[in-house]
Amino acid sequence: MTETPAASEHLLSHPTVRAVLEDESRELRERRAFRPPVCRVFSSAYTVLEPTDRFRFTIDREARAKLPNIIGNRVQIVRAAERLDPEAEARWRAPRRVGIVFSGGPAPGGHNVIAGLFDAMRRANPANRLFGFLVGPDGVVENEAVEITAELVDRYRNLGGFTMIKTGRAKIDTRQKVELSRKTCRELGLNALVIVGGDDSNTNAAFLAQELYADGIQVIGVPKTIDGDIQVRDDAGNVLCAVSFGFHTAARAFAGAIAGLCNDASSDIKYYHVCKVMGRVASHLALEVALQAHPNLTIIGEDLVDFVDEERLEKSRAEHSTDYTAYGMTLRHLSRLICEAIVRRAAVGKNYGVIVIPEGVLEFINEVEVFIMKLNTIIADYNRTHDREFHLAFPLLEDKLEYLHRLAQRSREDPSYRLWNTRDEDLFNDLPEFFQEGLLTERDSHGNFQFSQIQTEKVLMGLVHDYLNILKEKGRYKLGIPREYFRKTLAKAGLDPDQYGPALFENYPAGDYLLTRSAIISAKTLRAELEKSGLLDPGGSIPAAVEKIYKKTVPNFKTQEHFYGYDGRGHDPTRFDCTYTYNLGLTVFSLIAHGATGQMAAIRNLEHEFARWEPIGIPIAPLMHLEERKGRLELVLEKALVDVESPAMRIFKARQASWLAADSEEEHYRRPGPIHLGSETDEDRPLTLMLNALR
Repeated sequence: MTETPAASEHLLSHPTVRAVLEDESRELRERRAFRPPVCRVFSSAYTVLEPTDRFRFTIDREARAKLPNIIGNRVQIVRAAERLDPEAEARWRAPRRVGIVFSGGPAPGGHNVIAGLFDAMRRANPANRLFGFLVGPDGVVENEAVEITAELVDRYRNLGGFTMIKTGRAKIDTRQKVELSRKTCRELGLNALVIVGGDDSNTNAAFLAQELYADGIQVIGVPKTIDGDIQVRDDAGNVLCAVSFGFHTAARAFAGAIAGLCNDASSDIKYYHVCKVMGRVASHLALEVALQAHPNLTIIGEDLVDFVDEERLEKSRAEHSTDYTAYGMTLRHLSRLICEAIVRRAAVGKNYGVIVIPEGVLEFINEVEVFIMKLNTIIADYNRTHDREFHLAFPLLEDKLEYLHRLAQRSREDPSYRLWNTRDEDLFNDLPEFFQEGLLTERDSHGNFQFSQIQTEKVLMGLVHDYLNILKEKGRYKLGIPREYFRKTLAKAGLDPDQYGPALFENYPAGDYLLTRSAIISAKTLRAELEKSGLLDPGGSIPAAVEKIYKKTVPNFKTQEHFYGYDGRGHDPTRFDCTYTYNLGLTVFSLIAHGATGQMAAIRNLEHEFARWEPIGIPIAPLMHLEERKGRLELVLEKALVDVESPAMRIFKARQASWLAADSEEEHYRRPGPIHLGSETDEDRPLTLMLNALR
């Protein structure tokens, strides 16, 4: 029977229905009402900037040449002031028009950067106006902006996403775009432009600060990326920016979801959940997730760089030769390390688990890195020498492979051409087709290889599957059987466990978990062992209880694959990120109010308790160095990788064996808990930061 429209309308108008289906949940209202604490300096009437020479940087010669007006910038510490001299106070209270733009992918907390800046501007002078450029840097180029009002700010306080003004991945990287941006700033009468983004966006901020210097338009950068790879240290190792905003929230979101998979794995006991987490270059998110949730196995890409296969080296020494391929991790060896962990867990009866792999792990695999470097150069060379994009010219995989084949042929005809030779072609052709396609996928707008577009986990787990089958055939991959279960099962069938145990198991009766003999790899070999031990007559039937035990020793390796990225970067921010970003917004205003440009707003001492946080401005130009992008050298900010000697990494490595749980019945999975602003927790900052503060 179909519901009548009148009846449906009556039901929809019911107070309970309206309450539970309204767009604004109770949690949302509580989030909007939350007011982040502010650093002590911002509780004063004013702030001042104190330049310091305490922090020093090695300056790239190219940066000095291209950024002359801002290369001499120093670190500026924001200090409290209860009064200013008349001239400084006049500058502080002068009416200002400021533009702000989000650049790159979203990161939790961006709205609070706007909120902090807006609140500080209005306190200094209610006539101040803030404009948000729409859909990223293109909004600056095309003068697409919206004025940010108190109502708009209040609607998005403490909320995730960049929904208020959206974001985009364009760059202001040509003379025409710079001139159009200059025109936009003039038309809006802007005193300052704030660029919220990652390493490329802050690089862009430095160049814009230089370009707009003579116009008197200040440019301030804000460090944003969930990858956590914007970290700033001076030449002496002093930490100026421990992590970019959004990292903590994304890691907590990923860790919460992965903790749920840990619960599932240890309940259903038949799957390995393979979790790829974002981190195109660095493995910071994977490390933080490991510390938060304690999955059984976590791969940290940076830990693979200096890997040496001692077994292969020893073999080559015995042969009085040197095996250079023993230096550096290979895909095959990494898959075997994963297999070793799986086999060890199987030995204590665990045919399940959770594995975490960073998105960019392939960048730390020598053979893959070489392919990526060569293919990047080939694609860049083609784009530079032809009036056509490589991926438009060769839309299909077979087209791309044919082009590579022609390059390999060229190497045979022209010995001076070494970029792509027949050995490269042979090795590349050995890769699975989907992996070849992934390595040849279109690069992003910055010329970077898009690791998120390649099924890293599928590549690795395919090799793991293959090698586990080999180990199974060799009798090395087996499920351990609890000794008491074996004894109980046989006794119930009227069989003597002590009679059958030695024939079936290598470690009977000593082990808590019994492992079948390596020779037993099938029903046929089981029969042979029983006959050899005199427990079965030729042609006789294997006792049902014995057959049942044998079947339980045969592992069935099954995986479920997951990718954690977009969900975390769009999550509502943690208390840490809400507080961090709001104070970043306040810092931005202090920098603008005192005439700074080419600086990155930052907070020192994030690794310590909130009372020690110190707002600062970091000069961007001295942080820049030459790096290859799109086949040519460009000035960029260096991405920070995981420091394998850091306390957090050393502690992680010390606990890896425990979390693998291959020698006990208990798992060590950790529940990090939900993200909720209404409750204080001890985890008021990323665990990696807390541990690294122990230096």
